[in-house]
Amino acid sequence: MLPPQKAPCEPGSANQTERHAMTRGTLTILLTATFAAATGQLLFRVGARGRQELLDFVNLPISAGLVCYALGTALWIYALSSESLVNVYVFTALTFALVYLGGVALLGERLTPGAVAGVALVLAGLYLIVRSGSAA
Repeated sequence: MLPPQKAPCEPGSANQTERHAMTRGTLTILLTATFAAATGQLLFRVGARGRQELLDFVNLPISAGLVCYALGTALWIYALSSESLVNVYVFTALTFALVYLGGVALLGERLTPGAVAGVALVLAGLYLIVRSGSAA
């Protein structure tokens, strides 16, 4: 009788340590999830700006933001079905960069040289991780 096969990302499996290139489909799913999550965050800001009372936060931008964020989360979870957590999680860095850039470009938030350098480093790190074929 053969021992049970381990899942591709299960600790101790051969696939956990072997490098593989992320498929174009998975990359597309992760980029879509990233843009959806970033859009949700920006819409949260639009809906929250200037609000004071709890019921004021029940509005169209926040509702749309919740839908976008939920879509991003669902796609994120789906990507986890074929990729390891460390490969998927690095895309949160891209979400950070998109929210920062969107806040500056679309919401008129302040741009600082230090933050620009930080976003550039985050994007460079994401590029290096994805280019290497695997984060693990």
